[in-house]
Amino acid sequence: MGRISLVIPVFNEADNILLLIQQVIQAFKWQNFDYEIIVVDDGSGDDTIRRVKNLNDPRVRLIELKRNYGQCLAIKAGIDYSTGDYIATIDGDLQNDPEDLIEMLHILQNEQFDVVTGIRKKRKDQVIFRKIPSFIANSLIRWITGTSIIDNGCAIKLFKSHIIKDIPLYGELHRFIVILAIYDGAKVKQIEVKHYPRMNGVSKYGLSRTFKVLSDVILLQFYRKYAQTPSHFYIKIGSLLCFSGAIILSYLLAIKILGYDIWGIPLIFLGVLLLLAGLQVITSGIVLDYIMRTYFESQNKKPYGIKKGDI
Repeated sequence: MGRISLVIPVFNEADNILLLIQQVIQAFKWQNFDYEIIVVDDGSGDDTIRRVKNLNDPRVRLIELKRNYGQCLAIKAGIDYSTGDYIATIDGDLQNDPEDLIEMLHILQNEQFDVVTGIRKKRKDQVIFRKIPSFIANSLIRWITGTSIIDNGCAIKLFKSHIIKDIPLYGELHRFIVILAIYDGAKVKQIEVKHYPRMNGVSKYGLSRTFKVLSDVILLQFYRKYAQTPSHFYIKIGSLLCFSGAIILSYLLAIKILGYDIWGIPLIFLGVLLLLAGLQVITSGIVLDYIMRTYFESQNKKPYGIKKGDI
């Protein structure tokens, strides 16, 4: 049936973590799955670590990060140290139901998908500060990335191990982990999952995170199009700047030939500035291309992926 690793990043979730672990154990009690629960403590200042250690359950592994690195790197740490054929993620706030993982597992085992991600049904969050910003952000993400993921913020997801372990995570990119998997050729299925209101602890999300997410989605789109050839982006911008500067200087040269005095006109400085800035941007793009070439060659990185089992 395969082994599943459940990654739970936590930060000050002492009142929730034991209840969540009990829910996971109960959900898998009658299932023929071998599983491990990986709790990644992201620098908690409460009693979270002690409570997990006191469980003394061989199915529960605790990873203690040296400080608070953020949810994205906590998830990445759990993924790196997981041993399962399937890797799931879920938040430690009890707002998701581990029982939904059972249906996700059956989908990955019986259907031709690599990832199953949740859509929070009847989401139990504040309308103004959570649901409306989330709706706007998800709509923009779909438009910018050209994907159809309805709920990027849903924490409960399940991946085949070889898919998720190759995905780079930093910043707030854990929100786009499914999109990154799609970019890498993964087939994704979305299903509705249960969602509950937070009962204990304080939410770590707010409007400020929405702006971080939107900045990261712009970075994500750049990564998708120009990760291997950044010069294509910089040369486009640089050429536009150079062309604008050349048009301005050509115009000034023409009126100079017609006998007009152009010395001291601010437009001269603008034309020269645009021309020099364009050349600088183009040069930066060429340098970045060499850096990317060095990166792939020095670390023996392959700029392509091969489906598991094809060789």
